[in-house]
Amino acid sequence: MYSSSVQYIGTHDTEIDLFEGQYQLLDGVCYNSYVILDEKVVVMDTVDARCHADYEKNLLGALGGRKPDYLVVSHVEPDHASSLRFFLDLFPDVCIVGNVKTFQLLENYFDLGDTKRLVVKEGDVLETGTHRLNFVTAPMVHWPEVMMTYEETEKILFSADAFGRFGSRDEDAADPAFWDDDARRYYLNIVGKYGPQVQAVLKKAAGLDIQTICPLHGPDLDATIGHVLEKYNCWSTYTPEDNTVLVAYASLHGNTAAVAEKIADGLDQRLGRDIFFADLARDDASETLATAFRCSHLVLCASTYNAGLMPFMDDLLHHLKAKNFQGRTVALVENGSWAPMAAKCMKAELEGMKNITVLEPTLTIRGALKESDREPLDALVQAVTDSVLACDKD
Repeated sequence: MYSSSVQYIGTHDTEIDLFEGQYQLLDGVCYNSYVILDEKVVVMDTVDARCHADYEKNLLGALGGRKPDYLVVSHVEPDHASSLRFFLDLFPDVCIVGNVKTFQLLENYFDLGDTKRLVVKEGDVLETGTHRLNFVTAPMVHWPEVMMTYEETEKILFSADAFGRFGSRDEDAADPAFWDDDARRYYLNIVGKYGPQVQAVLKKAAGLDIQTICPLHGPDLDATIGHVLEKYNCWSTYTPEDNTVLVAYASLHGNTAAVAEKIADGLDQRLGRDIFFADLARDDASETLATAFRCSHLVLCASTYNAGLMPFMDDLLHHLKAKNFQGRTVALVENGSWAPMAAKCMKAELEGMKNITVLEPTLTIRGALKESDREPLDALVQAVTDSVLACDKD
């Protein structure tokens, strides 16, 4: 952990219910900012303007009457930079530190006028006395201007949005079980599309002696850095974390739901491992997407709707494709009383994704589950079981 010359001045927003206007938050989100007190004073990022009153108190308390010489802008997105105008009103002589793209994007939100600027690039160093800030570009993790800062004296990586999570900083960050679930949901929904760019950043990080990671959301990380890097490598290479199954359904009148439950029960009995289950109409969409990436296999069950696909399933597939979902095995179940079309629609969506194996047979149900459906349902369960067990041997 870092010394007293590095102080946390961020805030925890417990009022916000949706992150980026779409991802549900049960315990809000924290906006992390830090001050480095040295011969020169550096502030690392601001916070969302929603919290600027708490931020002002934390900032002025940490400064103790001093004025910041530099403000490093790691990421221009409003949850981190929308307090910039407020900050400049407090400290008009501060010098903003960013790269060329930082200032290009800031102009979309603020008229910076004659504000002092220090434009940096990959490998540049800012010395503040006993601290040395090395700038590491991280384009498209997850905006083009994103920049990390490695403080080499205390071996801190200020990692921008990378390695963050939803919720507070106050729980036990040393417990991987605490960090994983909300970090997975955070990463795969926000950064998931940009696996190759994350891989490039991980290669840069491998060359640094990092003792603490300070992300823009979530807890500081120290004892669990190895675990965190391992998870990011897994997620950014689109590798399944668990060789198991997500059964996800979109049901019109409950009959498709009943089929999905039978399939999940059958897989549970045959595989003897956790089987994930999602009602796409009711369960949190961002959680379901993260679980889909977690699992090696999916069973997608959908009713036909308006000669097409039930909208909640269509939405899941759209978001999976947008996040670069790939390298999974999928079984399909469709329901339609007179003209089943769901499987055809799902296959068309899956064909636009990389390295997706669609298992045979597809199961077609017409209305309610009948005795005549038992054998084909069992065949699908067995096909998924065999595929999962084959992956165990690989």
